[in-house]
Parts: sequence; structure tokens; C-alpha cells
Amino acid sequence: MLTWPRPWRLPDARYFQIAALATLQAVNFAIIDFGARPVASLIAVATALLTQAVGCRLSGVPFDAKSPLITGLSLSLLLRADALWLHAAAALIAIGSKFVLRVDGKHVFNPAGFAIVVLLFTTRGVWISPGQWGAEIWFATLAGLFAILVLSASHRVDIAIYFFASHAALLLLRAAWLGDPIAIPLHQLQSGSLLIFTFFMISDPRTTPDSRVGRLLFAVTVAVAAHYLAFVLQMRPALYVALIALSPLTLVLDRLVPAARFSWRPSVPKGVST
Repeated sequence: MLTWPRPWRLPDARYFQIAALATLQAVNFAIIDFGARPVASLIAVATALLTQAVGCRLSGVPFDAKSPLITGLSLSLLLRADALWLHAAAALIAIGSKFVLRVDGKHVFNPAGFAIVVLLFTTRGVWISPGQWGAEIWFATLAGLFAILVLSASHRVDIAIYFFASHAALLLLRAAWLGDPIAIPLHQLQSGSLLIFTFFMISDPRTTPDSRVGRLLFAVTVAVAAHYLAFVLQMRPALYVALIALSPLTLVLDRLVPAARFSWRPSVPKGVST
């Protein structure tokens, strides 16, 4: 019986994302202290994996460790808390939201972003890492994460560019309006937490619009809302609050500008053996 060879596919981007986040953790522990602590990081990752396993068992879907690893590592790099149980709570909320807060099979909120916002508004002793990593590590991380999106099968490099460009433009315009030196917006852009937000949250293919036009509208809207929250309402976690508050807009954009739904497991064409 004639069978066709398996078509070549780009590797699952999540493997590269896990490697990038794990590398940043290693840099944090060995070279430059970003503020992440080994025990807290271990608790966040372990709780994310355990919650994923329980959720998969209850929902009857196969267990996949990639998504909870990304969420746990992201929380480890971003979230700071006075008590260790808060790191476990963050991972539990994040992964739990994937199984509970869904519409038409699509996640409503980015898991890590949702957990961060919930804890910031409901508990004390929780804050976001300032994320100032130093220029050399920041530029290396920017290049590496951008390359991951370019080489990945998730096709979400556009929304990362749309958001980062919009955010940068707003900061530069504000500096020009106030007469500030350009060094101020450039310093504001050189934030590790901004990179994680750009490449692991707003570019999450499971929580972003399916169409390119929808992703452009969503990215610009989040950037504008975050700018208003940060500089008018003086809200420090503005990026995360803007993303979570506007996440339901994705469902509207998917209806107004429909496109093919993204899946990490693309279907195999007929006539191709698996």
C-alpha cells in the first residue's frame, strides 16, 4: 500500500519557549539576580504541573507538560510574594483557568496573566518583578525570543511586533510631549517583564485573535489601554490589567474577522500516513 512521507513541520514552539525561560532562570540563579528564588520557582512549576495533571484527568484529555511548564516558569520570573503559598496559588489559578474559563473551546485569558491580576487585586504581599535585567541580557533575550516566534509554527510573531511597536511609539511620543530625553523611554523599554509579557502572554496563540487584522487591533488596543492605566491612573501592573480586561475582545474579533482557529496539534491531511 502506497503511503506518503510525513510532511516536514516546524517544531513545536513551546519546546523553545521552555528552553528560553529555563535559561533565564539559570541566569537568575547563577549570574544576575532577577529576584526569582529556587523554592518559590519550584513550587510554582510543580503546582502548575500537578494542576494540569488533575485537570486533564477530570476532563479526559491527554496530559501535556509543555503548557504548564511555560506558565510555571513565567510566574517564577514575574511574580514576587511574601509567602510561598502564594506562588502555589498563582499556579493553581493560572492552570485552573484554562479548564474552567473557556468559550467555544478557546481560553478566554492568558493563564499566567490572569493569575497575576487575580492575586494583585485580592491579596497583599504580591507584586511584579521590576524586570530590569541589564542591557546585554535584555537585547540577547529580545533577539532569542523574536527568533523563536519567527521559527515557530504558532504564527504569532505579528502580534508581538504590533504590540511592542505600539508600546514603544506611545512611550516615545510621551517623552517628546513632556520634553524628556530619549534615554527615559529607552530605559522603560529595557524591561525583562516587558519581554515576557510580549512573547509569552499577548502572543499566546490560544488567547489571541485568529485573524491577522484582529491581532493588530487587539495589540494596539492593549498598548493604548496599558498606557492610560500606567500614566493617567498611575497603575503599576498596567500591562497585565489591560491584557486581562481586554481579553474578551478576542472573542468579538474572532466573530467580526473570522479566520482559521489555531491548534498546537494540526490535523494530518488525507492520504498522509501518521
